[in-house]
Amino acid sequence: MGFWYRIGHTIAKLLGKFMFSYRVYNRGPLDAMEGGTIIASNHVSFLDPPLIGSAIKQPIYYFARKTLFDHPVSGYLFTRCNALPVNQDKPEISVLKQVIQLLKEEEQVLIFPEGERSWDGVMNMEAQPGIGMIVSKARKPVLPIRIFGAEKALPRGGGKLHRHPVQLVVGEPIDFDDLVNDKSIGAKEKYALISSRIMEAIAALEVPEEA
Repeated sequence: MGFWYRIGHTIAKLLGKFMFSYRVYNRGPLDAMEGGTIIASNHVSFLDPPLIGSAIKQPIYYFARKTLFDHPVSGYLFTRCNALPVNQDKPEISVLKQVIQLLKEEEQVLIFPEGERSWDGVMNMEAQPGIGMIVSKARKPVLPIRIFGAEKALPRGGGKLHRHPVQLVVGEPIDFDDLVNDKSIGAKEKYALISSRIMEAIAALEVPEEA
């Protein structure tokens, strides 16, 4: 874990603990995560990457809006915190190839299949097809997770932090070998089926009732 990543990781953990009463449910799969893994999450706030990252012991990679890298200071910090610049309006194939290579090098990558933040915390079940291609090409498992409450702690369109509980629910890893190896399905259909299955797995996650 690099210096700047460690600093950001520590700040996110402290912020989560003291401002958001941050809790992680079923964290076993996170702790057991080894080798290349796609961590797939819903997306509700700019807080999602740091809070999710703070729950994981090892460094992870994640996408960040390309414009955030335009300023020399923020660009320097984002780069050293494992952020990957992406054009949200037109994702570049080079970025997808970079993610596939990172996964083949046994790194963990956080991906938000919806492509953009929700305005109200409600999931958009129509995922971007890029994650389907990544899964198919990288041949790595997907760990579905779902974050709750971050849309209240830092809403989309709002620049102020609010004290609000944030919870992360972790699912079980999904192996897509059955779809990836099915030669009877065309590539585009395969990517769509993988993406759809991932979104269904994320949507099925709920905070335990006893919480």
